[in-house]
Amino acid sequence: MKNVYLSLLFLLSLFSQAQLTGVITDEKNEPIAFASIYVKDTYSGTTTNSNGSYALELAQTGTYRIVYQSLGYKTIEKTIEIKSFPYTENVVLIEETMSLDEIVVRSDENPANRVIRAAIENREKNGQKTQSYTANFYSRGLWRMEDVPEKFLGQEVGDLGGSLDSITRSGVIYLSETVSNIAFKAPDNFKEYITASKVSGDDNGFSVNSAEAANFDFYENNIDLNNRIVSPIADYAFSYYKYKLLGTFYDSNNFLINKIEVISRRPKDNTFNGTIYIVEDQWTIYGLELTTTGQNINVPAIKELTFNQEFTYDSSSEQWVKRGQNIVFAFGLFGFKGTGRFIANYTDYDFEPQFDKKTFGRETLAFESKANEKDSLYWRTIRPVPLTLEESNEYVKKDSIAAVRNDPAYKDSVDQVNNKFNLLDPITGYSYRDSNENYSITYDGLIGLDNFRGFNTVQGFVIGTGLRFVKGFDDDYNQVFNVGVDAEYGVSDDRLRYTARAGYRFNRINRRYIGITGGTEARQINNGNPISTLENTLSTLAFERNFAKFYEVDFGRINYYEEIVNGLSLNASVAYERRQPLENTTDQTWFDWDDTSYTRNNPLTLDNSRLAFIRDHEIIKTGITLTWRPGQKYQSYPDQKINIPNEKFPVVSVNYEGGFAASNDGNEFHQLKASIFQTFDMGNVGRSSYWINGGTFLDTGDDISFVDYQHFNGNQLRYKLQALNTYGFGLLDYYDYSTNSDYAQLHLQHDFKGFILGKIPGLNLLNYDLILSGKALVTDRNPYFEVSAGIDNIGFGSFRPFRVDYIRSITSDRNYGAFVVGINFGL
Repeated sequence: MKNVYLSLLFLLSLFSQAQLTGVITDEKNEPIAFASIYVKDTYSGTTTNSNGSYALELAQTGTYRIVYQSLGYKTIEKTIEIKSFPYTENVVLIEETMSLDEIVVRSDENPANRVIRAAIENREKNGQKTQSYTANFYSRGLWRMEDVPEKFLGQEVGDLGGSLDSITRSGVIYLSETVSNIAFKAPDNFKEYITASKVSGDDNGFSVNSAEAANFDFYENNIDLNNRIVSPIADYAFSYYKYKLLGTFYDSNNFLINKIEVISRRPKDNTFNGTIYIVEDQWTIYGLELTTTGQNINVPAIKELTFNQEFTYDSSSEQWVKRGQNIVFAFGLFGFKGTGRFIANYTDYDFEPQFDKKTFGRETLAFESKANEKDSLYWRTIRPVPLTLEESNEYVKKDSIAAVRNDPAYKDSVDQVNNKFNLLDPITGYSYRDSNENYSITYDGLIGLDNFRGFNTVQGFVIGTGLRFVKGFDDDYNQVFNVGVDAEYGVSDDRLRYTARAGYRFNRINRRYIGITGGTEARQINNGNPISTLENTLSTLAFERNFAKFYEVDFGRINYYEEIVNGLSLNASVAYERRQPLENTTDQTWFDWDDTSYTRNNPLTLDNSRLAFIRDHEIIKTGITLTWRPGQKYQSYPDQKINIPNEKFPVVSVNYEGGFAASNDGNEFHQLKASIFQTFDMGNVGRSSYWINGGTFLDTGDDISFVDYQHFNGNQLRYKLQALNTYGFGLLDYYDYSTNSDYAQLHLQHDFKGFILGKIPGLNLLNYDLILSGKALVTDRNPYFEVSAGIDNIGFGSFRPFRVDYIRSITSDRNYGAFVVGINFGL
């Protein structure tokens, strides 16, 4: 049994302001977590913490009617006369007695279905009652990890910044709080002004908790949790759920409350399981406790995710309002496991706000000046939900660790240990860091995994290394300068190639950046690199298929990026390039296949016996890209701007690319191209997206270098170490459709997110996703088409990296299909 009196003593030591404090327990003296406490007929309230402790801020002494409420227990109203603060009132809640006597049970209908049908019929009307308001918001988030392994993939995990106990390898890795003022107007106008933010162990940190992220509305048809999870009172809920009436009871306002069990028809569908409480006659939500899993939301690392929401009746406005929300989750992947929770508390509602045109805009979140510098006294007076002993100890521990680790002398001592030079460092790599001056020097060594840069038939095995210097002009490296050099040695062609670079990021608000690079590289002819280094290595050595084709370039390049205004960004570059052809220098392979052999690197033999030569030449190449994201919203942190895409509008991009001052006649060119992209939610049916791209070459002859043609992201492999490129082709030869003329391509995709396969008996147990796509390419050649059907989320348990697509390629003279296996390791 938990010692609730110890919690009370701890609480009293913290609160000496104008507060009503206490502990809420059940009849067995067990604390009741996340119960609601509020002043009757007001929006002033709080919730208990996980130990049952509460602290309700009151303006002055006097007589108050206090309501104590928690799902599953009888609501208690107490008249309390407070003559001085602090005032303690402990409360015992009695478990609610359920009855079926109030319901006339008809033999032809499940009584729960009657209630749910009425709730569905009144869903939109009830949801609209709270679709415009202002309120005060408080949130607290905590993540805890348990039994963390000492090593992962051979690397030391460490103590995660002092979070883990050295013996149990467990501890709190994240604890933060946020206090803010919020304004909301349906459907999607949201404004949050954060007045206080606290992160344990980080004096300058800003909490990631936000009211908009916590705004889960079960009056909507779907709840967005990666998958769109169907609400138990959605218009189509009966297709997803079965219901059972567990009983009824009267609350303190004499409303009849129906307690209904929510049961998913298909365990791995995009659904919840749990309990929802519906108010008879009004058909509003009284409360809910609903659980979904990582399989339901297609996030395998999440084991369980539980929502608990409580609503209370306001007699003045005759509305049921959400007082508190508690989200609890458990996670686990690759030996890392733990739990977490996020609590939210809403007070001081105003359901008749006077909004004007300036209330809402693109900015959805902003911070008060010095919001992260509030002292402990401020937090004690403003915090509506008391800290638990664990949370209080966590702040003390992390703040003490931070104070030590931020001390210049401590940083120097740690740097001296870490910067110690060893005899093997010239081979294995070495790093030097000055934590007080915020700079580091890193040398990559010669024999690590990162030093292997793959294999190709031009260079053979490639070994690389690098040297970097990074200087931050603030502790968070918002303003940063970097300079470095990389070198690669091709064993077969016996060539050392190198590149040097320098760059400066001005800030993380408009992300202004300028950089310069130069050196010598072996590049794929399609600079978009449709074949990854590892894919090409395996294809070449294991299957004797050297699809990647290379040329050499000596170059110098300057590039610039900036978000000019919200939603409009500029990316510009100018480069000098000297291109040269490369030939194969090795026929090394692991297996000698009788029916295949390496093809030449250059010239390339294309379809219809076309040849594409890379000749020696020099050129000045420029590029300007403007990208417009209409309707883009954003969050303004003190040191950065976080953009939020607006799916109502497509993203539009226009680009000019040109070649000037070429050494060979006919190599100069001008290309204009544009693209439009959009992804959008289709409710419980899944997500769709499209990408349309087209362009033209102006006053360009047939003599421009094949490097400067417009290439398309094809694929000739039957495996991919990533999923198929959504905006590439599955069976298109890499260079057959490359063009220096007009072109256009269209890519359509729909991910059903379990909508179809989740409803097929047997298959629904596998938790697979069906993805359909269609693609088209039009150039000066015959049009090319593809259709495909893919199964994603293949694997076992939490390990589901595989995807299999069947693709059908269609042209005027060729029609064939093939399977392609994708492995989503992010390589």
